[in-house]
Amino acid sequence: MNPYLRATRLERWPRSLVIFIGSAAYFFLHRDFSSFIDFFPILRLLSAFLLTLFISMANYVINEIADAPYDIHHPTKRNRPLVKGEIRLIPFSLLGFALTLSALIPAFLLFSASFFFSLLGLLVAGFIYNLKPVRTKDIPFLDAISESANNPIRFLIGWFALSPSTVLPPLSLLICWWAFGNFLLVAKRLSEFRFLKEKAGDYRASLRKYSKKSLLLGMTVSALVFFLTYFYFAFAFRFQSLFLFSPFLLFYFFLFLRKTIKEREVMEEPEQLLKNLKFALYTIFLSLLFVLSFFIDKPGQ
Repeated sequence: MNPYLRATRLERWPRSLVIFIGSAAYFFLHRDFSSFIDFFPILRLLSAFLLTLFISMANYVINEIADAPYDIHHPTKRNRPLVKGEIRLIPFSLLGFALTLSALIPAFLLFSASFFFSLLGLLVAGFIYNLKPVRTKDIPFLDAISESANNPIRFLIGWFALSPSTVLPPLSLLICWWAFGNFLLVAKRLSEFRFLKEKAGDYRASLRKYSKKSLLLGMTVSALVFFLTYFYFAFAFRFQSLFLFSPFLLFYFFLFLRKTIKEREVMEEPEQLLKNLKFALYTIFLSLLFVLSFFIDKPGQ
């Protein structure tokens, strides 16, 4: 693969699929069958996915540039194209700028204001996470909190791909989705902390101020926030089936925790985890349960 394209981390395209969860949630709650006639949803969703992918790739351009001095201390990330000198800084920066324009201009012209600002929010989140003077990536726990904010932002992008600007998703659902992402990211920090050991702080500044106990506590708090908001959402909209499915979700969290504790190397990125047959099959199983709940329950009944 061309090193410039590889540096945009195109292999992480599955992360942009999260927008379809936002679209599914809108349909799940509002049962708006008319939207499939009025808004050509398949074309809109595919366009929304592509625009989200462009912004994500632009964010990885920012990340590649900002993290180059630190990636040299990581056993695998030291092989990234910019660190190895396979690409030049100015053309690479221009590529990121072109990707940004290719996403924001069509979003402004073809979609609602809420969709546009959600997409812009994804870009801004990348700046806040990667660039000084803020660079939340270097601040303990705020690094995971801010990076996992991409989850609800992508959710909003998918939601507003179908929804009118005036129809907002439940706050409990956004917090729930954020908490799940934060759980995974804190787990990844724990994995990095355990594997990189004394070199951990050279690669990621926030790891100098973490401890194994604090990271385990962070995972526990994230899981609690997830289930509290999950149950609140299920109660508020009277989704009886979601209560029945909760033990399966709890086991899903247990699988991630077990992998984090047992893994001898740095835990893979979420999309790489799904290459594991066990995780992939169980994720499909959970997805089918939530599809089933669409036919079992109706909002507010």
